[in-house]
Amino acid sequence: MKIAAFDIGGTALKMGVVLPHGEIILTKSTEIIGSDGDQILAEMKQFLVENSEVNGIAISAPGYVNPKTGLITMGGAIRRFDNFNLKGWLETETNMPVSIENDANCALLAEKWLGKAADLDDFLCLTIGTGIGGGIFSNGELVRGGRFRAGEFGYMFSERPGAGRPGKYTLNETTTMLVLRRQYAEVTGRPLEEITGEEIFAKFDAGDAISERLINEFYTGICTGIYNLIYLFDPTHIFIGGGITSRPTFLKELKHHMTSFGLRDTIIETATHKNQAGLLGAVYHYLQEETRHE
Repeated sequence: MKIAAFDIGGTALKMGVVLPHGEIILTKSTEIIGSDGDQILAEMKQFLVENSEVNGIAISAPGYVNPKTGLITMGGAIRRFDNFNLKGWLETETNMPVSIENDANCALLAEKWLGKAADLDDFLCLTIGTGIGGGIFSNGELVRGGRFRAGEFGYMFSERPGAGRPGKYTLNETTTMLVLRRQYAEVTGRPLEEITGEEIFAKFDAGDAISERLINEFYTGICTGIYNLIYLFDPTHIFIGGGITSRPTFLKELKHHMTSFGLRDTIIETATHKNQAGLLGAVYHYLQEETRHE
């Protein structure tokens, strides 16, 4: 059996062909212009034409995803997918079985299937990128919530709300890589599109005062979120994913900042599969669904 796997993002669509034991035998990625949902659908159909030997389809998608019905009530960055049943649409188009799950949950499932969480019953995954996402595995089960919105860690407050719009005080708007770039652009007067996270961290390493201040604030924000999550879910482990984890000193720096929060029992590690986590987690969910229907 071969499974076509799709990891949908706002700026890129990752595609792959995966075997049931988790071996990825083919991968492809394409840029998505303007978070265009119609482009994503067209790219998926073309990939399936090019790989017609697959027997099923596994999808990792952003937003609020009902894995049972396939309905996406809110598509995250892909607004074309608001109130859209992607699973049903693909089943009609391809006449193949299709599974779908939230992208952060897929990252968590990849860690459970083929990562460091294989023997764990209580752990969290935290993803840090243009937004903050997450997945919850508690008492041996994936926690989705009553409306499939559990794990939206980015909506936690990072500070006490003031008189303004409440959302501006959440992790999503105070503590992401995009926010870090915006802050650096504002301080230096440079265009946002010129600035990368890699540049800011390189200047941090070189002792640049602006970068040091902003990055220390960034780490404090992440630690605030982790502090809240530890007291909410009592996980034995937290696995962190996202592009920032490719920084060799990231984990050491994060743990250094965590010492002032006084929490040492929860083990914090980087996620195992990085850019392939969405594909692998989607396939693991597909295999679980297949087993349930046998």
